[in-house]
Amino acid sequence: MITPEQIEALLASDADDPALIVTAGTVKVVPASALDSERYRGAVEIIARDDLVAQLGTDVPSRRDLKETAARLDTAVTQLGA
Repeated sequence: MITPEQIEALLASDADDPALIVTAGTVKVVPASALDSERYRGAVEIIARDDLVAQLGTDVPSRRDLKETAARLDTAVTQLGA
């Protein structure tokens, strides 16, 4: 389940080009470059920070926006079966 706290973690990450991913049933924030590593082989990228900021129109969203975004992304991931 994707939570508002995970969305906040993505926005606050100091990683280079961070992305929210699902791997082995766990949601994590990792640098996009890590997706090519053996450790994250098979991971599903949910959203990159830059794309999230573009969708939200800000990098400091309201609590409501965080909740709505988490719910929307969680639904999308569930539909993918990830």
